[in-house]
Amino acid sequence: MSCCPAFIDLPEEEQIIELRKYLKTTGAEISEENSGGEWITDLMQVIDATETCWKSADEAQVEGFFTSVLSLVFIVPTAKIDEVVLSLCEKVVKGGDKMKELRLRILNNLYNGVDERSPVRYNVYCAMVKLAGQTNSVDCINTNLEEVQKWMKLWNLDTEKRVNLLRRLLEAFLECKQSETASKAMVELLRSYTEDNASQARDDAHRCIVHHLAQKDMYLVDHLLVLKPIKFLEGELIHDLLTIFVRGSLHNYMEFCKANPDYIEKLGLSHELCIEKMRFLTFLSMASDNKEIMFDTMEQQLNLTADEVEAFLIDVVRTQLVQASIDQIQRKIVIRWSQHRTFGRQQWQQLRDMLERWRENLGTVRNNLQQLTPAS
Repeated sequence: MSCCPAFIDLPEEEQIIELRKYLKTTGAEISEENSGGEWITDLMQVIDATETCWKSADEAQVEGFFTSVLSLVFIVPTAKIDEVVLSLCEKVVKGGDKMKELRLRILNNLYNGVDERSPVRYNVYCAMVKLAGQTNSVDCINTNLEEVQKWMKLWNLDTEKRVNLLRRLLEAFLECKQSETASKAMVELLRSYTEDNASQARDDAHRCIVHHLAQKDMYLVDHLLVLKPIKFLEGELIHDLLTIFVRGSLHNYMEFCKANPDYIEKLGLSHELCIEKMRFLTFLSMASDNKEIMFDTMEQQLNLTADEVEAFLIDVVRTQLVQASIDQIQRKIVIRWSQHRTFGRQQWQQLRDMLERWRENLGTVRNNLQQLTPAS
């Protein structure tokens, strides 16, 4: 046998016999002879015995072996390919820590070897995501959520499979410590639920809220309130807490904690971080309503000492949620621009008014230019 076994030029039955022989050299408990039945049955037996491959010291041989396996998988009739692909994906994912790059490459070759519209790709991609999460290799596969959404439509997935795929992506992002991408995946996961099954997403919705509140640099979470599964939580403490972070004040948060002692700790959140974030969010509300804010006002509403105000303002400006200048002499901050905590009807109206003013100003400039330009 060559150092890189590949038997693509042989008839299916002979290929499988050679694959059986190779597996025997790796210690697999498999007969060297075919069963005498359908070749697809024999191929399944080969796939079932592939676990010993990952113990091999020769990665080139293993890759050649799976190249031959894939060549057979690609000619399996459509009616039976789901079972074959699922079995192969399971064996490749279960390879432990051995040859993780090769195993991802095998799955990628399988993925690219089937038609782009085939639902089979769903199973292969799920396996790729699972393996990438287990081996901290999520950057090695395409996880762009916009493209994933296109694929799900292309594969005509039902709601259950859409939820399953997005949850697998979420778990992979969390395993690989990619918090920002995990946040986006959580939102996409909740969006995949409908009015009919939103009640089944309670755990996902609860987890999504806690995850967003736990992120140090994530302040604006108003987009969560419109998600159907999160709306289903209305009336529960977790929804009340989220609402405070969307439109409440530091005072509201402290009152919530007073009324519900130990609740923040039970959620696994940092009380100190929550206070810090609520200070920023309360300040954003103040900055949206006022062009100037006195230090004394901040000390009172944000529970700061006189010595803490300037350091706090510097931290606020660093978040780029506010553009402002500090007047130390008059002990105030002058707001040039601030991010809105929520973007509702009022903010849309303000944006419309601003665009209208821009259009009027551009019209005035154009008329002035026309008057200055001499007639030809």
